[in-house]
Amino acid sequence: MDVYTISDAGIERHSADELTQLLQRQDRLVWVDMTLCSPQDAAVLSGVFGFHDLAVRDCVERNHVSKIHFYPDHVFTVVHAPELGTGGHVHYVELDQFIGSNYLVTVHGPLNPIVKPEVALLDTAFVLRRIEAGDLRPRSPMALSVAIVSSLVRRETDMVATLAMESGRLEQQVTDEDHDDDPETLLEQLFEVWQELLAVRTMAAHASATYGRMAKQIRPVHEDDRPLVSDIADRFDLVRSIAEDQRDFVHGVIEFFQTRTTTHMTIATEQLAATSVRQNDDMRKITAWVAIIAVPTAVTGFFGQNVPYPGFGARGGFIASTVIIVSVAAVLYVLFRLRKWL
Repeated sequence: MDVYTISDAGIERHSADELTQLLQRQDRLVWVDMTLCSPQDAAVLSGVFGFHDLAVRDCVERNHVSKIHFYPDHVFTVVHAPELGTGGHVHYVELDQFIGSNYLVTVHGPLNPIVKPEVALLDTAFVLRRIEAGDLRPRSPMALSVAIVSSLVRRETDMVATLAMESGRLEQQVTDEDHDDDPETLLEQLFEVWQELLAVRTMAAHASATYGRMAKQIRPVHEDDRPLVSDIADRFDLVRSIAEDQRDFVHGVIEFFQTRTTTHMTIATEQLAATSVRQNDDMRKITAWVAIIAVPTAVTGFFGQNVPYPGFGARGGFIASTVIIVSVAAVLYVLFRLRKWL
């Protein structure tokens, strides 16, 4: 747990033992940043600050949606930042905040074990560096909270921009029919980008609703902070809108890819069917000619026997065999023509 005070003179670091005395002072802003809500930190939240047990429990357990609760002297919020995983999965990096009249408590919620702990500290660390450098001097706890959340919004915007670039690259591969990428792999990559955009859109939509409600019911904090809260709500809504539009674009690319693939398969099937018909026609013609050619073979084979038969060794036998060959062959030819085999 890190304890800071912020005043016109700058930022100072303090020990946790000084926290009770610091909270009694109204001439400076107290910032308490908890990397994780350990049992000792939970005791500070309950004992020193007197926060509601349900709010403290939300800091200890993982929350999968944004939350906001109003209390007489403070506001409790839960928002999430996205962190890209593998296979299209997006990790929800939780940030819990207690915003009071002269203090801000930031609690970095439980993380998936495969997510690096420093990922949860990106936004608070960025704001801390700006304050230490003198580039930022928040005048109220809400202003400090807005600065931290603004960093989170920028990261969401950058992520959407990165995913837009990736979806554009994939769209070029889809439209380039000469590209030799595996179609299944390409389609899987498109679905991963689509899923990642969906996750970012969902986080931004939840946060926008949370800060939109905060802007309407901002009693525990100063009225001058209302425009800051409204601006954050609008920025989250803008990220949601951009992510949604980009997701529609990826969905359109997927539909185009699937439609084109289906069309190619239909054309190939039709061509295969036409080829099969031609082959059947050819086989019928070959079979018909073989049948016709088999007639003289059969007749001459019969008359070529080495045993006596009617007409054996006589001119009449030759004439008879010739007549039989021509007659049977003619009959077969006519039959095959009528059946359109020839």
